[in-house]
Amino acid sequence: MEIRKVGVLGCGLMGAGIAQTAATAGFDTVVREVSEEALKKGLAGIEKSLAKFAEKGTITGEQQTEIRGRLSSTTDFEPLADCDIIIEAIIENLEVKRETFKRLDELCKPETIFASNTSSLSITEMMTSTSSDRQQRFIGLHFFNPVPLMKLVEVVRTILTSDEAYEAGVEFGSRLGKTPVRAGDKTGFIVNRLLVPYMLDAIRALEEGVGSITDIDNAMRLGCGYPMGPFTLGDFVGLDTTYYIAEIMFNEFREKRFAPPPLLKRMVLAGLYGRKSGRGFYDYTADPKNPVPMNLV
Repeated sequence: MEIRKVGVLGCGLMGAGIAQTAATAGFDTVVREVSEEALKKGLAGIEKSLAKFAEKGTITGEQQTEIRGRLSSTTDFEPLADCDIIIEAIIENLEVKRETFKRLDELCKPETIFASNTSSLSITEMMTSTSSDRQQRFIGLHFFNPVPLMKLVEVVRTILTSDEAYEAGVEFGSRLGKTPVRAGDKTGFIVNRLLVPYMLDAIRALEEGVGSITDIDNAMRLGCGYPMGPFTLGDFVGLDTTYYIAEIMFNEFREKRFAPPPLLKRMVLAGLYGRKSGRGFYDYTADPKNPVPMNLV
């Protein structure tokens, strides 16, 4: 099984990054969005990213042109019909994903591998929207933001994924220049299974007066060598996203360590999502490069 043409569903932050990475790795890539406006915005982001790589000398001007030439876009499903693998990176809504995969299952060739970039939803639940043959060719490919820079991809298999399709997914991840790690279809996979409880524990420590936002961040950054502390990381990821993932994990496992702390819930209700809203554990409104900690407890 050889992957030559890649389809990407969604041209948002993750989808655009996946499409750029695939085209950079030499694959003919078609990215699909629901509207021309969304496509235009996503493609502009890819162009900006490629320009930065060219400025830094990571790619040449000629390579930049070649990458553009391998990338096409559409608002229809039909151009995806002959793709060898299709990676979904649309809204984190299970029913929308299931409906999309069901439609593609009827359109795509039998050999096409379906993959989802979900960080928290069940690959198996998505898989059941497709035919029994396709279910053997259904995997998870969980990339990390920003996709062109982050070297990891979690390759997820269900209990029905065939060895052939799974190994093709692992090899594809390597051809993209990523380090693939193998994971089973357990909620959170590897990274979020370990990362989310750590972030939630940091919030509990703040609630309990163990330390301030700045002190806890500095302690984990300087004491453990992490590139950023848990609150800076939470603001970067998005506190609404963290809350959403934690809710899914708690509903799956019913363990306290996955339960969102009250402070996180109230911050999300108040619209304090982090960097994207201007305020989270830190206030970025005055000077985004030098945010100040919020008075939350």
